[in-house]
Amino acid sequence: MGIDYSKRPAAPPAGSGPVSLSKVTLTKSTPTVSLSKQGGGGRLHVNLNWNQNPASGAPKGGFLKRVLGAGSSGIDLDLAALFELSDGRSGVVQALGNAFGSFDAAPFLNLDADDRTGAAAGGENLYVNLNQIAQIRRVLVFAFIYEGVASFDQADAVVTLTPAQGAPIEVRLDEQAGGSRMCAIALLTNTGNDFSVSREVRYVSGHRELDKAYAWGLNWTAGSK
Repeated sequence: MGIDYSKRPAAPPAGSGPVSLSKVTLTKSTPTVSLSKQGGGGRLHVNLNWNQNPASGAPKGGFLKRVLGAGSSGIDLDLAALFELSDGRSGVVQALGNAFGSFDAAPFLNLDADDRTGAAAGGENLYVNLNQIAQIRRVLVFAFIYEGVASFDQADAVVTLTPAQGAPIEVRLDEQAGGSRMCAIALLTNTGNDFSVSREVRYVSGHRELDKAYAWGLNWTAGSK
């Protein structure tokens, strides 16, 4: 792909501007929201975590700890993204292969760290530089289970996209996974006149199937972390 993402960048500073406390939930009936109409610019924070429900009495802790219990380990769920830039370059940002990306340089998105145990209360986090949306054609946010049992149905996962300005955008992974180990979550698209987020929640078996489904055109090889 011609771009080396071997080093993790420092977490970018939070964007300025007011943040609405209201929340937009993308559903099948209302699957798309415009980021441009919310003001644009700054940093888009994409977080993958378990949907907390205090009334349920679920255990505290990281995403996977809540799913499996505090004493369990061995399952590794990753947040990642495919990107395509306006100059035609494309690739993937993910912990697999240490492709953590870059916030201030191409591809203008980065993964902050890899929570391999589920112990981190903040889950997994990805950042998109909305000041550089002219350089971005599209970004597909997805999650996959690197190790362990495919359990998207049981996890009750939720992804929250929080722009520097405007309301947080929530996407729940509430479709039946059917044993698939990967889920396309949200598609960010630059049409030239707008930069929008669309709910996907589409389960596939792996990277090649995801690439084919969205016509990304990458060449995939086995990797590790």
